[in-house]
Amino acid sequence: MRFIRINMSSLEISIESVPAQYLGLGGRGLVSLYISDNVPPDCNPLGPHNVLIFAPGLLGGTNLVNTSRIAVGAKSPLTGTIKESNAGGTFGDSAGRLGVTAIIIEGCAPRGQAWLLKVAVDGETQLIPANDYKGMGTYALTKALFTVFGVDNSIMCIGPAGERMLAAASIQSTDTKRRPCRAAGRGGLGAVMGSKGLKAIVLDSRGTSTDAIYDPEAFQKAAGDFAQAVRNSPFSSSVLPRFGTAGLVAPINSMGGFPSYNAKKGVFDGWEKISGEQVAELMAKRGGRTGQQGCSKCMIQCSNEFVDEQGEFVTSSLQYETIWSMGGMTGIDDLDIIARLDFLCDDLGVDTMSTGVGVAVAMDAGYRSFGDGKAAIEMVEEIARGTELGEVLGNGPQAVGRYFNHPRVPVVKGQSISGYDPRAMQGNAVTYATSPMGADHTAGNVLADYIAGKLDPLKSEGQVEASRRHQIMMAVVDSIGLCVLASHVISTAEGGDAFVRAVNAKLGASLELEMLMDMGARILKAERDFNRRAGFTNQDDRLPRFFYEEPLSPHNTVVQITDDEMDKTFEF
Repeated sequence: MRFIRINMSSLEISIESVPAQYLGLGGRGLVSLYISDNVPPDCNPLGPHNVLIFAPGLLGGTNLVNTSRIAVGAKSPLTGTIKESNAGGTFGDSAGRLGVTAIIIEGCAPRGQAWLLKVAVDGETQLIPANDYKGMGTYALTKALFTVFGVDNSIMCIGPAGERMLAAASIQSTDTKRRPCRAAGRGGLGAVMGSKGLKAIVLDSRGTSTDAIYDPEAFQKAAGDFAQAVRNSPFSSSVLPRFGTAGLVAPINSMGGFPSYNAKKGVFDGWEKISGEQVAELMAKRGGRTGQQGCSKCMIQCSNEFVDEQGEFVTSSLQYETIWSMGGMTGIDDLDIIARLDFLCDDLGVDTMSTGVGVAVAMDAGYRSFGDGKAAIEMVEEIARGTELGEVLGNGPQAVGRYFNHPRVPVVKGQSISGYDPRAMQGNAVTYATSPMGADHTAGNVLADYIAGKLDPLKSEGQVEASRRHQIMMAVVDSIGLCVLASHVISTAEGGDAFVRAVNAKLGASLELEMLMDMGARILKAERDFNRRAGFTNQDDRLPRFFYEEPLSPHNTVVQITDDEMDKTFEF
């Protein structure tokens, strides 16, 4: 267990044992507690006092399925709050296999300098000048780095948006086919990486120094049982391999919760044309692929490879949130255009959700018409060119709203909502409003409760409690490094039991699920405490007024959760 600490101001590297207060933590838990303890809440997010931290989950590097997530954290330049964003791909697994508990980036290199960090299989760590890579998109960059360092590596990097420190900049992670198509997209952490002068991190993927497991035999048994629980779930064993997360397009539209035309409607007129079923049909016809493994140790295989009419690769993976933001929100019903927009965002290194919603806000303001795919592509390409509008769009939808003097901007704490309209899913209204990190679909999505019939999505009863439970559980899941798409099996008897046994076997502990939930509550409290010290209050835990005032068709509902109810979310 070790911290790799990099001071970009002095270019010093130190390898340290993990301090006692962070033992037994990983992923979001480690990221959030470290930032809360060590980052001045009032600091400039793009200044030397902010810290950028990369941490695999507690079970990263082990053979428990779907635990290859990497958590990235800092004070966010987009929201001003504490922020943890996580990505799939191969980086988290490689970090775990190298015995890396966290990579901590401090200070800022002199302006104009670019560096890359390389960690070899034997743990040797070095900073390498990277000025020759400045300005490169992530696809050209990773291709060049694999040529220099070999294919047995995992890479996280920024594109031009991160170098220019745009507030919606992402950090891109390579997938199992060495494409930079997995993103720590939310919160603008690519801008923080750019402010440090760090263009890329390259980790050897052949490590064998995974942190010790207290009881390997018990862990193997638990890991096998957990994998079986994933196999037993129709959602993870059938739906996701066939359609990926794009399979949600149809059910969310059927619920009337697919925010469309800048969240003016809950059903998209052309949703069938951009559904998961249509993606699968189109790829079967063109020679593309569904049911692909995009992340290390993934047994769900929800990824797809989208190709054009000539069978040439366009993007991977075309997922629900991007189809929603670049499709439903903008009124575009052409998968080829949506796929092109996805590639452009990955290559530039910007969050597809913030960018798509920013385009939608501009269209709603009258700059262009909804459904104009050509205009959407031109707008995103302006980010690459660094035009005035490109800079605005790269800074997120709130900046776009200010630029066009347009008030209908669906953000909380500066971060856009995701593909679930809060008026049609009242529990998600609570999560969007109260999450310490701005509106976030992975912070506590209540969708599973609605699909299971446990809760009426249109009524206020039970929504605060459901959001609270899901937010706490996701803090645990993100700390373990488990993919959200596998986490649903924790709610089953066999999956939950295996999950807890795996954690106990790793740590040599005797925890129960409720004790893990206590850890999740501790993480949320630390995040909220950081925000409080940064100047945030309960008044920031609110949705934009139009969600309370404009009824959403087809149900003609508004957000019904009162401010007092919102304020009770974190009473635990």
